[in-house]
Amino acid sequence: MEFEEYQKLAKRSAAEYDDDLKGIIVAAMGLSGESGEVIDHIKKVYGHKHKLDREYLIKELGDVLWYVSYLSDLLNVSLDEVAHKNILKLKERYPDGFSFKASIERKN
Repeated sequence: MEFEEYQKLAKRSAAEYDDDLKGIIVAAMGLSGESGEVIDHIKKVYGHKHKLDREYLIKELGDVLWYVSYLSDLLNVSLDEVAHKNILKLKERYPDGFSFKASIERKN
């Protein structure tokens, strides 16, 4: 599935608010909550000796993606543009690819 199709389909299950700021706030809170579910599972794996549940993480990552899509839509930006700008930022930050040394020494 392409980002454009995903964003269109995901929008079908999004609430509509009387002002964009309210939607942006709810989307950001939802993104934080779903990201928290991902890290909570990983905490349990790392710190509590639970077994990594790959399928659970895939579903939670889907929820994270849904909120990224929703927030992007409220900001009138496509997921393609978000992804493209992220790659440009990463290329600028790590022109030779990631390394721990480059991460430590980076200025931006």
